Amino acid sequence: MTDEGLPDVVIRSFAHSFAQLLQGETGLIREQDIRPVQSLPDAETFGVDLREKGRELLSQSVLIKLNGGLGTGMGLDKAKSLLPVKQGLSFLDIIARQAISAKIPLVLMNSFSTQQDSLAALEPYPELEGSIPLDFLQHKVPKICVDGFVPACCEEHPALEWNPPGHGDIYPALLTSGLLDTLLDEGCRYAFVSNADNLGAVMDEAILGYFVESGAPFLMEVADRTDADRKGGHLARTAEGQLLLREVAQCADEDEACFQDITRHRFFNTNSLWIDLRQLKDILDKNHGVLGLAPIYNRKTVDPRDPHSDAVIQVETAMGSAIGVIQGAVAIRVPRSRFAPVKTTNDLLAVRSDLFLLNDDFCVVPNPKRLTPAPGIDLDGRYYRLIDGFEARFPHGVPSLLACDRLAVKGDIVFGGDVVCRGDVALENPNEQPLFIDDFTRLGGG
Repeated sequence: MTDEGLPDVVIRSFAHSFAQLLQGETGLIREQDIRPVQSLPDAETFGVDLREKGRELLSQSVLIKLNGGLGTGMGLDKAKSLLPVKQGLSFLDIIARQAISAKIPLVLMNSFSTQQDSLAALEPYPELEGSIPLDFLQHKVPKICVDGFVPACCEEHPALEWNPPGHGDIYPALLTSGLLDTLLDEGCRYAFVSNADNLGAVMDEAILGYFVESGAPFLMEVADRTDADRKGGHLARTAEGQLLLREVAQCADEDEACFQDITRHRFFNTNSLWIDLRQLKDILDKNHGVLGLAPIYNRKTVDPRDPHSDAVIQVETAMGSAIGVIQGAVAIRVPRSRFAPVKTTNDLLAVRSDLFLLNDDFCVVPNPKRLTPAPGIDLDGRYYRLIDGFEARFPHGVPSLLACDRLAVKGDIVFGGDVVCRGDVALENPNEQPLFIDDFTRLGGG
């Protein structure tokens, strides 16, 4: 790590996690050691006074977006945030316009894989340029061989010997890049941090007002878990009352039933955080730059494309796990509308459709004409999972889903323009040749 020029803080953070691995630590958080979170302050009850307070503090705020992902799950080889998502605008276009509309600085946490393309995509927005850099880079850490706990070796592709350290790297990256000091010097004390692919994660003046009034150093937005969230991480408390985050990789096999019980563990982390940068700076200074986040040990192969390559452990940390080590950290419940990530082409179809609108503040919001929950969407992964296949089968735009209860597509089906889906729509093409749906077709009943 020293030979690669990695900062001392990053080396010590990795050493902290690696030492626990050598000591036999599993990283597991056992059910017997935690308590469910019963209730939290609800953002939907925040009043006008908090909104006005937040509006007054926008000038002291910064929008930080996690932008290190490539979207490989959808077949992308560049930043996922560059994917067109609404009215021809990419995630990054929408984020940039939100920041300009709110008159707040925008900063991306990029990886080496996303930096060049993402900064080029922001060039049409000169309003974003100023004394605060547009981005900073996450670090890298070595993969560890399961056999012998030594650094992984891949002579054919040396880059595969390293892995991103997870978005928990944001804290040392803010410090080592100098960005933390720059933001504070420029009067930016409050950071709203979220994933670039979460269209629901927008600056909210009422939440900002609540956060500042609370005096907390750290605030996590959580939402109600549903059946679809059973395998996602949840919020809990220690016996002493400290909040913590438990991810599925930190759950013991015997605790799986409790982990997936959404009535017991009611809240999940949306990965949208609010951070008092001044307090963060003090905490990092007192701890020599190392927060000591709970490590996550992910077992992989050194070459993810070769299941027969050497077994390795990727040491990572989660940004949200800081809630378990920062004294005074708090959480609030937010509506599900603030968690609208686009992880699959099923999600992309929903967002591109008339189920969602792009408002004057460049926020993607649910269509108010839709009075029932969003429809279930199941596109055949053989044809639609990758973005090229998806685009080829909606060459004239996606269908209307405003009155659709469910859309299931099995087989190779190409949609014409101005198609409308109503009620329960199940389409199947058992043939190898594509089935074409004509323009202006009305599918389903209702």
